[in-house]
Amino acid sequence: MALTMLDKQPVKAEKSAWPAEIVAEFEREKQNPNGCVGQRLLSENERVRVWEIRLKPGQRFGFHRHVLDYFWSVLTDGKARAYVSDGTMVEHTYKAGETRHETHAKGHFKVHDLANAGDSDLNFITVEFLDSANKPLPVPDSVRVK
Repeated sequence: MALTMLDKQPVKAEKSAWPAEIVAEFEREKQNPNGCVGQRLLSENERVRVWEIRLKPGQRFGFHRHVLDYFWSVLTDGKARAYVSDGTMVEHTYKAGETRHETHAKGHFKVHDLANAGDSDLNFITVEFLDSANKPLPVPDSVRVK
């Protein structure tokens, strides 16, 4: 059975005022939706996009928008913090090989960032399915691995 983020309990979850720079970046993403759900687009064909995120301790990957059905797998044990579009800040721990699947109905999306809150590298692979209820967001050539 495929697990979703609804099946994952955060170590911490709170609704409180976000730092000003986080709020400003979140507002910018609202005006210009960011479809880069990873730092590098490793592969793309007519069916999928395969993304990579590699975060060193303390490193942060900015706000991005999930509109497509997708899954992610974490490649390393670690801990992360995320600000999520519902107003929460969550912290999760991860075990290498952990995988979660997400679906988005037409018009639905999720915006969040991701910061490595641990003391070792945190690496993810995300696979988006292009044949989803929503159209894919454009991504710049600069993130595509040549």
